[in-house]
Amino acid sequence: MKKDIWEYLAGQPLLFDGAMGTYLSEQYPQYQTEICERLNITHPEVIREIHRAYLDAGAVAIKTNTFGANPVTFSQDPDQMEQSIQRGIQIAREAIASTETAGGYNTHFLFADIGPVQTPDGGSAAEIYLSLVDRFLEQDVRYFIFETMDSMEGLAEVTAYIKKRISDSFVMVSYGVSPEGFTRSGFYGRSLYQNTLQLPEVDAVGFNCISGPKHISEMIQKLPVQNAGKYITVMPNAGYPTVVGNRTYFGSSHGYFAHSMHALAEQGVSILGGCCGTGPEDIRALQQELQNRPLSGRDRSQVSSMREDLEPEYSDSSDPMNNDRNAFARKLLRGEKVLVVELDPPVEPEIGFFMEGAARYRQAGVDAIDIADCPIARARIDSSVLACKVMREIGIPVIPHMTCRDRNMNATKALLLGLNIEGVNNVLTVTGDPVPAAERNDIKTIFSYNSAVLANHIRTLDQQVFQDNPFMVSGALNINALQFDSQLRHARRKMENGVSVLFTQPVLTVRAFENLQRAREELDVKLLGGIMPVVSYRNACFMNNEMAGIDVDPRIIEAYREKDRAEGEELAWKISTQIAREITPYVDGYYLITPFRRVDLILRIVQSIREIMNHPEER
Repeated sequence: MKKDIWEYLAGQPLLFDGAMGTYLSEQYPQYQTEICERLNITHPEVIREIHRAYLDAGAVAIKTNTFGANPVTFSQDPDQMEQSIQRGIQIAREAIASTETAGGYNTHFLFADIGPVQTPDGGSAAEIYLSLVDRFLEQDVRYFIFETMDSMEGLAEVTAYIKKRISDSFVMVSYGVSPEGFTRSGFYGRSLYQNTLQLPEVDAVGFNCISGPKHISEMIQKLPVQNAGKYITVMPNAGYPTVVGNRTYFGSSHGYFAHSMHALAEQGVSILGGCCGTGPEDIRALQQELQNRPLSGRDRSQVSSMREDLEPEYSDSSDPMNNDRNAFARKLLRGEKVLVVELDPPVEPEIGFFMEGAARYRQAGVDAIDIADCPIARARIDSSVLACKVMREIGIPVIPHMTCRDRNMNATKALLLGLNIEGVNNVLTVTGDPVPAAERNDIKTIFSYNSAVLANHIRTLDQQVFQDNPFMVSGALNINALQFDSQLRHARRKMENGVSVLFTQPVLTVRAFENLQRAREELDVKLLGGIMPVVSYRNACFMNNEMAGIDVDPRIIEAYREKDRAEGEELAWKISTQIAREITPYVDGYYLITPFRRVDLILRIVQSIREIMNHPEER
């Protein structure tokens, strides 16, 4: 007689299968370049055989081969997504049926496997998850695993929906965390775990992927497991991969994996399995370990009711602007207007002019120096290294740009650690300009996350690592965009992820000015209005046609026609001062961009803006 999943878990741990994708690549290298889930349609016999291998190894629960079956993976052919899910369910059921017919264990559980989804701008993760769940419910699937999740976005809605549709469903949520405890989106795994314990419709929560058994075990030891109110699941990678001959291998032994997982079961983990690098032999070794070394008595009462006293590990109430060690942030917090000047880092190791400019700006009363990070994707002196030097030698607050183009999460955290010990506690997060097409064979971008995700990662580090000296995170706002509603949605997402200040693109058109007014009305965030002096007719044409995100009013362009250098600078001062005066009611400060090393021009504009700041009534 078959047991239901609750009855089964009351007596012993539930053993899942291992990885589909990495085992498929190992056993069937001819399919490495194909989308794994598409093989449900093109080569169902291969997927069925892998399911059977895990079942024969002792797995009691298996996941459908549908982890990546979502609208993003199958954006070119939505019908194939539908077929992949339907065939994935059918193949898994056939594998279970053939195993039980052959005299195997007669209790097996089939789980719908759903991975994280990428949402378009303004899209809803919950809507995508709900759509996917409906496809499984139509096929009478009632057990679900949301695995390798990187945030809680959409999970509350979809898990509540499943329970409403099927009251005896079983819902698992598993987060992919790095050895340092962070997901790919920058969220802290321990906090996701504790927050997910609060979702009444989730039956099991835990971790999988990215990390091996040791690091997940260390995390589990610091978390409430016994009497957590839910079943705990752990499905780590086999270990950490190495690359041999352009192929990725996991070299950990089956015995090590099994022994490590048995130790987790002793700690109270109820649901065990494997992720990347684990194969049937790992599951077989774990099954034998559990059989040969019985666990101490397990009691379903451990998960009989939710603990009401569990609180999230941290609160989002902390304000990185309220930091006594950050004079720039404190000034903004007090409601005082600030002046920031951007300096582009040099392309050669000659920084005398750069450092002299920063020193002169400090003497002129500028509040911070903003340093771009390899603008237009051309290599320059690293903005963070320059920021540390300016901070040490000149003593003016610095705001290095930090792009997502060139670093993954590990490199970003390492850089932030270095900046923090140097006293640099302001950063401006940007996605980064794409590498020019002609150089893409030689220069590879990262782009594994965007500026909003980076901001959230820094916010999480503020709460976990940099509590004594948190970073104030800034972002960019393109007020020149034709579709400004989209920019406002971007801005709100950045704010939700911890951005405190938005630097706007230069205001050089009526549309930009009107969009700035909208931003002031609709966004509860500090705004620094962009001012970039136009110094010549040629410069105006270049800015308008070749600088992404910058538009110049045709009347301004024409005003520079046939002006010499001196006349151009005089006009630049007048126009920039007028723009500063007009945007004053709508901004919390000014963001000046130095053109062509013309520090004297910027200093003149700085003086005029300071007069405006001191006498705002004279607009």
